Amino acid sequence: MVVTFCIMFAFWVLLSAWVSDHEAPGHFNLLHVCEGIIAALIVTVISHELLIPGKGEKVLLKTLRLIPYLGWELWQIALATFDVAYRVIHPKMPIDPRIIEFETTLRSDFALTTLANSITLTPGTITILVEPEKGKFVVHAIAEKPADALLVDKTMQRKVAHVYMEE
Repeated sequence: MVVTFCIMFAFWVLLSAWVSDHEAPGHFNLLHVCEGIIAALIVTVISHELLIPGKGEKVLLKTLRLIPYLGWELWQIALATFDVAYRVIHPKMPIDPRIIEFETTLRSDFALTTLANSITLTPGTITILVEPEKGKFVVHAIAEKPADALLVDKTMQRKVAHVYMEE
């Protein structure tokens, strides 16, 4: 936790040196430094387990697997953006909203959060509810095609499972 605190405090010092409200940039007094120490302590306590994983979690491998997933997700966001734009400008507006539910085999917090955020970031779908114990998702989809991508195709789920080694 000491290393995490040092990193957080150094980050605070960098930000404080760069941005200043009332004084010249880089000006520090006892009050500002104490605020920085308190802020770094709070962030350290909250984020220590997130930033410093336990042994055997294969963080490097998961990170290397996440990079191509992010590229794939950006591509899906672009495709979905065009799909939603088409639906909006089409004279008949082929919008058929629906609420879908599905269960996934994903169980880790990071995997569930990645899937939930990926769904929400993709235009035309939004995650409404996640039940981590069951791996249950409730999602709103703008039409049948985006809903089927989650219910039938399940590519996003498989890719997230691959990233977090939950296959």
